[in-house]
Amino acid sequence: MWPIKSELKSVRIKHDAAIDPISWAYMKELREGNKTRKIYPINPYVEVYTLRDNLYGLFTHNLDGGGDVWMFLTVGPEKAMLVDTAYGLGDLKGLCDQLSGGKPLYVAVTHEHFDHAYGSCRFDKVYCHEYLAPYLAQQNEHIWDYLFDEYGDNIWVDFDRNDLPKFKKYEIAGMKDGYTFNLGGDYEIELIYQGGHSPGHAAFLDKKNRLVFTGDNIICDTSGCGSINVTRPGPHMENTSLQAYRDNLKKLVARMDEYDHVFPAHFMVDVENGVMQNELECVEAIIADPDSYDYVMTSYGKDSKPTSRYAKHIKGFSVVFYGYNKA
Repeated sequence: MWPIKSELKSVRIKHDAAIDPISWAYMKELREGNKTRKIYPINPYVEVYTLRDNLYGLFTHNLDGGGDVWMFLTVGPEKAMLVDTAYGLGDLKGLCDQLSGGKPLYVAVTHEHFDHAYGSCRFDKVYCHEYLAPYLAQQNEHIWDYLFDEYGDNIWVDFDRNDLPKFKKYEIAGMKDGYTFNLGGDYEIELIYQGGHSPGHAAFLDKKNRLVFTGDNIICDTSGCGSINVTRPGPHMENTSLQAYRDNLKKLVARMDEYDHVFPAHFMVDVENGVMQNELECVEAIIADPDSYDYVMTSYGKDSKPTSRYAKHIKGFSVVFYGYNKA
């Protein structure tokens, strides 16, 4: 993968795994050629893209070996809303305030994973689905330690460690499925529970712009949205099964007349809504026959034990990766 030209203060050292070539080509074209792309001095770690008149895509390095990540800032008539906080590198709140003109800000996260929620302590209050709250509450001052080796050197991305947040406890507002954020007048964004990728994973439906932010449940590289007959400890983990995700995805597909485009948290954004129906068909096929996978990817953890993930193609898009304990 040839490096993508960028003036970000952070510089990629390495990835843990190769990025899908189509995803890489898309990001290279976008990041080197998009005319709305700006980097503001207040936060030199974020590329800002104007995706709608009132919607900004905030693109930043994933500070570990995974794919780089999007945050989304919507500016309504009276309030603004940020979906996901990444690692919080740089002055994320200051950037949001500058882009929104200082409007009061809702902050919400799709799920608890490092690259989506570790910047939450930059803010005083963060919204999420109620099943996610106990996972966010586990954050502490050591959550960024794994980004550095035993000598204190950066492993995956070169950046100034002093630009990470100083951890502080923040208010976690766990909301029920269907909770609506009002940004002024009739501008509403609705939390829609999904599960799948994590037990508290939610999507956010912008009814005015007719689009949905889907987090990590569908991505043009790999969509990891659940498991077959895999049990893991933790609150509400039953909702990471493919069966549970299928049931919630059906509800989102049934509402496709309310949104035209899908904004995943990695790689391609502004994808036409038909991809959701295709993903549902793929998940249904996996549940009907877990052995119908197209290929297997095996990785090795620190204990050198192999872990296999199974992949089935989503028509016209990427793949669903799923855990599966084969008999």
